[in-house]
Amino acid sequence: MPAPQCATCHKARAALRRPRSGRALCGACFCAAFEAEVLHTVVAGRLLPPGAVVAVGASGGKDSTVLAHVLQVLAPRLGISLRLVAVDEGIGGYRDAALAAVRRQAARWELPLTVVAYADLFGGWTMDAVARSTAGSGRSRACCTFCGVLRRRALEEGARLVGATHIVMEPACRTQHPLSWALPPRSPPQHPLPSGTRPPWPDTHRTR
Repeated sequence: MPAPQCATCHKARAALRRPRSGRALCGACFCAAFEAEVLHTVVAGRLLPPGAVVAVGASGGKDSTVLAHVLQVLAPRLGISLRLVAVDEGIGGYRDAALAAVRRQAARWELPLTVVAYADLFGGWTMDAVARSTAGSGRSRACCTFCGVLRRRALEEGARLVGATHIVMEPACRTQHPLSWALPPRSPPQHPLPSGTRPPWPDTHRTR
């Protein structure tokens, strides 16, 4: 059975059907509708005021790629400027490839990119080191909790480095909208952990 005609342009064949409205749209009309909806959401919610310098959390995955792309398209109409900020969590065999994807995206869109690393911000601690530290402690499944807290702090520090006023990142849950917040005041300075010291969470060196 051939695909139906696009419900908007009535010329091209539909590429998808939107679940909420049921409308069948071609690729071009879907992209136009999506961009219009994002623009309306940002303007109506006063999320990114004109003149804002926006740090976009870039992971190299599809969610953050779409977010950065649509903001890059809408930036002239919103009157904002964009900076890509990527976080190197120090996950062997994973993060290097993702950062390479982010660098390709930054070059394609001609956007400045800043990479901040856990190891530099948290006294040499990486997520691989956190995983080793929590192994056998009953907390190995909580690595994502640690990473979420550290990643938010890293994004804020990266945003400060590029002079951003706002941060935007992809949602942590697919049912949520992209997250946007104004960069908060800097918290009291914290001394980095000396190399080899215990991590900033208790009882993770217990052995069975």
